[in-house]
Amino acid sequence: MKTKGFQYTRAWARGQLLQLVATASSLAALIAMLDPDRVATAMGLFLVGVNGYSQFYAIYVGVRLATAGLAMLAARRGDQPILGDLVALFLLAQPAGRLVAAVAIGLPSGALFVVSGIELLAGLALLALRPRAHRLAP
Repeated sequence: MKTKGFQYTRAWARGQLLQLVATASSLAALIAMLDPDRVATAMGLFLVGVNGYSQFYAIYVGVRLATAGLAMLAARRGDQPILGDLVALFLLAQPAGRLVAAVAIGLPSGALFVVSGIELLAGLALLALRPRAHRLAP
């Protein structure tokens, strides 16, 4: 019986974390839509021309909203842990890409370094809270 309570707690915590990711991703996308130049400057980007803004919106709005939608779906569909795993993959891909860049040019600094740490922790926590597979009796 103790195991069921623990599984419920893990599922609840994972659902809460997924909702937090959905909220944070939605807010980040909204802020990027409302003030793209300020967000770009904070991230060390310079937006030039239509293509620059288009690429910024694709990543900082489109991908963030897709992550938010997937996280919300995963939070509501706890019986399908693969959805939460995909959210973790989206989150972990960002610090992984920054790690590749760090080898070539160095680690990010300031707010972006903090954001990278949060993405890494949230992605790893989602994987750590993944429901355990049911074992068949021998």
